Amino acid sequence: MWTPNYTPVGGSLALSVVVACLPLIVILLMLGVWRKPSWLAGLSGCVAAFVVALAAYHMPAGTAISSALLGAAKGILPVGWSVFSALILYRLTLETGKFEIIKDSVAHITTDQRLQALLVAFAFGALIEVAAGFGTPVAVAAGMLAGLGFSPFYAAGICLVANTSPVAFGSIGAPLFAGGVRVFL
Repeated sequence: MWTPNYTPVGGSLALSVVVACLPLIVILLMLGVWRKPSWLAGLSGCVAAFVVALAAYHMPAGTAISSALLGAAKGILPVGWSVFSALILYRLTLETGKFEIIKDSVAHITTDQRLQALLVAFAFGALIEVAAGFGTPVAVAAGMLAGLGFSPFYAAGICLVANTSPVAFGSIGAPLFAGGVRVFL
């Protein structure tokens, strides 16, 4: 079993932290400064993390590869499955015409766009957040608001603001478990 050294760079914790932050710096530079696609920035960050693990922390290559594969599986599978399921549900409601029924129901409750925004972005968005999470409610609720007559940019902004509250409980509490919070029933 490999035990990491927490001060591998010159015995200095500060220098070791700077070296450990290099993959994050690579991702931020690629996204923010060089305007590269997110998949390329993520892949570059993964390569940088692999190089840092091997060169600075002296992690065995097999352990580094298995750690990268485990991280990819734990990141892609739950997120992909939740988003895929939410998109299937969304497409099903679109194809069967039920989405129009939901949209018309909200439109007939009130014609006041402020109340429609509250109902769709905050209430319906929170429901979708609990069911799917991972940004799905922003896409679904913003599409619904755009269908109700909101400008797409304004609809997306409202949904992003509305999603800040229920996101802590999204996808059946995934952010809480990822943060280390354990709920005992």
